[in-house]
Amino acid sequence: MFSCISQNWSGRPLTDHQTVVDLIGNTTTKSGLKIECELDKNHYPTGKKISDEQFQELSIKKNSFHGEWNYPIEPNKK
Repeated sequence: MFSCISQNWSGRPLTDHQTVVDLIGNTTTKSGLKIECELDKNHYPTGKKISDEQFQELSIKKNSFHGEWNYPIEPNKK
């Protein structure tokens, strides 16, 4: 998906959030890929810490290809 988005906005200056949202949202492929996009204006606090124990409880499944970058975090089965 990201490669298609990158090709769609190639060479265009990303000057503001609306430009980015529009370029992503207007990305399609010949095989029928259509991307929906909207700007999330919610505030997310930074610097929030969790304990080592809490981190160990996360259900992280590292991908075999660059698992440090590619991983889903799944709900815990408690």
